Amino acid sequence: MPETVVAIRNLSKIYAQGEIQVTALNDVSLDIEMGEFLTLMGPSGSGKSTLLHIIAGIDRPTSGRCLVQNLDVTGLNESELADWRNQNVGFVFQTFNLIPVLTAFENVELPLLLTQLDRSERRRRVQTALDIVGLADRMHHLPKQLSGGQEQRVAIARALVTDPRLVVADEPTGNLDSHSAQEVLMVLQQLSREAGKTVIMVTHDPKAAAYGSRSIHLEKGELLKDEAVTAR
Repeated sequence: MPETVVAIRNLSKIYAQGEIQVTALNDVSLDIEMGEFLTLMGPSGSGKSTLLHIIAGIDRPTSGRCLVQNLDVTGLNESELADWRNQNVGFVFQTFNLIPVLTAFENVELPLLLTQLDRSERRRRVQTALDIVGLADRMHHLPKQLSGGQEQRVAIARALVTDPRLVVADEPTGNLDSHSAQEVLMVLQQLSREAGKTVIMVTHDPKAAAYGSRSIHLEKGELLKDEAVTAR
């Protein structure tokens, strides 16, 4: 029986804008299984990024619970949450957030500098992560020497290098042309199918969502539709 990695129960998030309260999420409940490639879809302001950020421990709900591997992350303090994120979540964003003066290898190695790993083990992990995204031959290139798609794949390698169970991606193809976007989506799909990572991706693009295994549709903070995706 598939293992539930994320269990969300009656999750709500309300933002205060002056005297006005804006409901970003309204009583959302959801289970996400190990190895799923789940896409979160919906119009701007639907709550999809808010849901992703709560799962990843970047934001906190107003009410409800979010359990990741049976740990209620909503109950952690800021220090505990930071440690948990570093060990369990890999982040991929629309902007690549690579440091221009560092090589692909050095950018991917950055999260490992916060660990107790020795230099040889860091090198092994970085090489493995770059190999997974197909860029082992570009490890000594600076970001300006890479295409946009290659930069995003370096960002994915950086997200993977700590071997997290969860990989969360917020519009990861938003700044890419169609060919580069396809390359990135195929890497994320491979992480789910072959490496057993649970991948959760926010996108507004139905073509991008088609690479996932399941699609969740949100509107005005509520879960409207939950459907399996025909494998491509």
